[in-house]
Amino acid sequence: MKTKLASYALVLLIAVTLNFLLPRLMPGTPLRFLVGEDVALLPPESVRELLAQHGLDRPLWEQYLRYLRDLVRGDLGYSYRENKPVLSVLVERLPWTLLLTGTALMFSTVLGVLVGALAAWRHGSAFDVGALSLFVLLDSMPSFWLGMILIALFAVKLGWFPIFGAQTPWASFTGWQYVWDVLKHLALPVITLTMTTVSGTFLVMRSAMIGVLDEDYVRTARSKGASELRVLYYHALRNGLLPVATVFMINLGFVVSGATVVETVFSYPGLGRLLYEAVLQRDYPLMQGAFLLITVSVLFTNCLADLLYTRIDPRVRL
Repeated sequence: MKTKLASYALVLLIAVTLNFLLPRLMPGTPLRFLVGEDVALLPPESVRELLAQHGLDRPLWEQYLRYLRDLVRGDLGYSYRENKPVLSVLVERLPWTLLLTGTALMFSTVLGVLVGALAAWRHGSAFDVGALSLFVLLDSMPSFWLGMILIALFAVKLGWFPIFGAQTPWASFTGWQYVWDVLKHLALPVITLTMTTVSGTFLVMRSAMIGVLDEDYVRTARSKGASELRVLYYHALRNGLLPVATVFMINLGFVVSGATVVETVFSYPGLGRLLYEAVLQRDYPLMQGAFLLITVSVLFTNCLADLLYTRIDPRVRL
């Protein structure tokens, strides 16, 4: 266990280092956003003052050491674009991302498990072939294309759902009216994200169940007169869920990162949209804070998966 924790700590250090370097290796300069298009007209003294104000005039190694020191203190820097601390910006956007991606992950997991188990149970039937074809088709659809189709059909033509955002601008809804407004804005992004991610869970569940149904203990249960429902639930489904648990934990790590493409298409105010805007506008501290949050969440869920998998499947301990 100590070796695993040490390896995770090493991976975190490497990720933090890359998190520091990648924004600085990008072309362009943050001064264009800080000052505007007139940055080329500034006198050299003003440029040096701006660089010194934001710590960009120091050597790269010194910026790195200062970055590590601030991380230990919980200081993620100051956002150029939002004019506020990075941590407060991330805290504002994180609930919307968790609501969107968490809901989509729950729906895609439940739907993928149920349909995948039924398809494996009826392996070779018309239902199995149809479900497999449908989910492969969904897996091939780009999320931005599917999102725009849903907007055109259900938001523009039918007017059932809002086109963008997480809530109605300048509305003063309270109580259940506010909840209903948020759910209406959430519907299309969740449907889009669920449809584009459910295929992985379905394919893993179907493949695992097909392998489990050929095991000796399943044939033994049937020979003892157990009902088909009991064989499916108590013997096949439980063991078939082991690979799905791994997929779920891996996907859970990326819940914090949000779905950048989906959030951009629907202008949803999550971390994915925030990261997209930060990259476009060269907001180094905001990029670094968002990447760090994503990295920590992925490492944490992978570590949690290692710990839980030994509980789910005792054979791993051997």
